[in-house]
Amino acid sequence: MTSKKKGKGTPTALAPINRRAAGVDIGSRFHVVAVPAELDAEPVRSFHSFTGDLNRLADWLVVLGITTVAMESTSIYWVPVFEILETRGLEVVLVNARDAKNVPGRKTDVNDAQWIQQLHAYGLLRASFRPGAAIVALRAYLRHRERLLEYAASHVQHMQKALMQMNLQLHHVVSDITGVTGMRILRAIVAGERDSKVLAAFRDVRCKSSVETIRDALTGNYRPEHVFALRQAIELYDTYQTKVQDCDAEIERSVRALPAEDGAASLPPRRIRTVQKNEPAFDVRPVLHALLGVDLTQIHGIGPYSALRIIAECGTDMSRWRTAKHFTSWLTLAPGSKISGGKVLSSRTRRSTNRAAVLLRLAATTVGRTNTALGAFFRRLAVRTGKAKAVTATARKIAVLLYNTLRHGMAYVDPGADYYEQRYRQRTIDNLRRRADALGFSLVETPTPG
Repeated sequence: MTSKKKGKGTPTALAPINRRAAGVDIGSRFHVVAVPAELDAEPVRSFHSFTGDLNRLADWLVVLGITTVAMESTSIYWVPVFEILETRGLEVVLVNARDAKNVPGRKTDVNDAQWIQQLHAYGLLRASFRPGAAIVALRAYLRHRERLLEYAASHVQHMQKALMQMNLQLHHVVSDITGVTGMRILRAIVAGERDSKVLAAFRDVRCKSSVETIRDALTGNYRPEHVFALRQAIELYDTYQTKVQDCDAEIERSVRALPAEDGAASLPPRRIRTVQKNEPAFDVRPVLHALLGVDLTQIHGIGPYSALRIIAECGTDMSRWRTAKHFTSWLTLAPGSKISGGKVLSSRTRRSTNRAAVLLRLAATTVGRTNTALGAFFRRLAVRTGKAKAVTATARKIAVLLYNTLRHGMAYVDPGADYYEQRYRQRTIDNLRRRADALGFSLVETPTPG
């Protein structure tokens, strides 16, 4: 690649930025590594994915004086390579495969490794975000916890299937069969109880259905094979609940091990009194407040568990993104910019599997039902552009509030839905006045009849 200076006829060669850069083509069974040709007589080598071979790979790069290594994020095969090279003191850059596309027609492992090395040497690759080791460990625990909850949910479906096969309409009379009333009745059925009156007596006082309704729903056909399936589903559900509790203990230990913020203000009053289902066994809110110095749950739509999961995905250091716009762009919540010839071809947001963005979209959906400024913004935008775009726009607003709270310590105070409606009304009036002035008319306010 060459660039021509203004007023000069001779092109200037593009100078490399990272002269001691290496590129790695990641594979499931072996990895191909490329280094600058002047550093070794064999600049491209292959290493098996065994740990011993990865250590020899790291030794070879250290001996050559390599300072930075780039690799594509291929499945999860990159994780051992990344961690071993990072422990050797090398700067490891993880890049999206979309940003390192090879030249068409030359697709081999060797060419891929050389192409990545060349791009990285000239500073043409952007590193993907990866938080510190402590946050990575917390993120792994939380992602594993989500998977355990998914496994437990599948066995709840097995319970419902067994109940329906026995024509026990329990899920129609209780809101959650894994609640207090539901689990009491299910355990009694597995223990051998068949009398609907006795089973209905296990009703909790908070259950909205009456004893008579529950009794009628529990008159069924208790076939042995269906009771056996119900028993195994309950046992597996209990097993996963035990594993979730063990995971909660590790999550609490990981959060408390993170460096706390000095001089944090006192914890404000709790905004949400109810405890959400499947929250960790420990009180997340004070632990997060001690860690961050701010209370993210004051932002509408974000609860303690959601805040913990967002922190595990984004980390605590918002300076990794220069501005809130960079942060929302990383979340793929900002409008796209596809322009050619001065014409905007598309401004749609990119498709992404960013877990933090998914959590913020869920928060936007929740906040759309609240009587807040964010809720009023969501509802008005949903009427005009549809719910899908309203979710994205509201999620972006929540992301900006999150960024400003974590980086600048800005306290969020909801102005209320009325404040937003007044601002919208004033903005509409100002637009009408400008249009009237442009057409040579004047806008006159009609007095409200008293």
